[in-house]
Amino acid sequence: MKKYAVHEDNSLGREYLENQSTLRNDFQRDRDRIIHSSAFRRLMYKTQVFVNHEGDMFRTRLTHSLEVSQISRGVARSLELNEDLSETIALAHDLGHTPFGHAGQDALNQCMKNHGGFEHNYQSLRVVDKLERRYVNFNGLNLTFESREGILKHCSKKNASSLGKVGERFLNKTQPSLEAQVVDIADSIAYNIHDLEDGYRSGILTMSKLQQLDFFAENYGNLRNDLNSTEVDEKVSVYETLRRMIFILINDVTNNSKSLISESNIKTIDEVRTYKTKLINFSDRIQNYLNDCRSFLRDNLYEHPRVNDMTNNANTIITDLYNYYNDNFEDFPIDYKIPDKKHRSIADFLSGMTDRFANKMHKLLK
Repeated sequence: MKKYAVHEDNSLGREYLENQSTLRNDFQRDRDRIIHSSAFRRLMYKTQVFVNHEGDMFRTRLTHSLEVSQISRGVARSLELNEDLSETIALAHDLGHTPFGHAGQDALNQCMKNHGGFEHNYQSLRVVDKLERRYVNFNGLNLTFESREGILKHCSKKNASSLGKVGERFLNKTQPSLEAQVVDIADSIAYNIHDLEDGYRSGILTMSKLQQLDFFAENYGNLRNDLNSTEVDEKVSVYETLRRMIFILINDVTNNSKSLISESNIKTIDEVRTYKTKLINFSDRIQNYLNDCRSFLRDNLYEHPRVNDMTNNANTIITDLYNYYNDNFEDFPIDYKIPDKKHRSIADFLSGMTDRFANKMHKLLK
């Protein structure tokens, strides 16, 4: 690994001191704790775009996290960074997501607007710092600072000010480790390209619709030229085109980041943190392609009437459940009650629900 990568000997360590393992490094231990956590298992039944009962072929928060992890490891390896740390951050980055994806998050944030709001990145950190209870000596998973730093991808200044050192970069406008930056980029690659695939699987994004996206049309045209044939199975050609798009994105961010790191002349992890901008990034041309993907998905998938129906249903379920427990706190599960923090207790409970459990509770309470 490069000197500016995160190493065990330059790690800021854990909040609670533990004996070193003879079998695994600290970041491998962090990864294993995340994989064995209850919150990680629940990602299997949490929405990415399409709710769980829409079909087994669609991605969930769990499969998305695994895909982000795979991309992160590959990029980190190519850049000679800490693969274990990148994998750890990737696996944990969505642990705080609500059921029903961003629709559930928006609904819960609205419910909590007078009580501190709700941010899924901040909630992911709450999960690993406080809510997972598996050890007798402390709450949470007692992860290393570097894992926690990477999980906290975004954070409001208000919340950051309450988090101590891990929140300081949002106040001081400094940068996280390169490994954390890799996961941020890998997340963007995964959800943009894979949401295109799920949109196609759903029938919402047809082949003709996909070809309105320049990035897709260019690579589909290249595929046809390479095959020199018009007799190509449509479904396979879509998947092959999307695979090529992922390769281009990964190849570009790897090569461009190498150049940015070289030009920056950084030598240490401290110089990474104090550098003026992030050093893991796409070239301008490919960033424009990705921006087009985001706009295309918003206009043609995320705001499609079928997806909006799921969004509206999610809003109703989360709002109804929140209001019920707010009015009937005596019925609230004792394990989630935080003394003198009624509304945060409810937010913790609701955000930890899976899609199907939230649906089940809503039907029962109605």
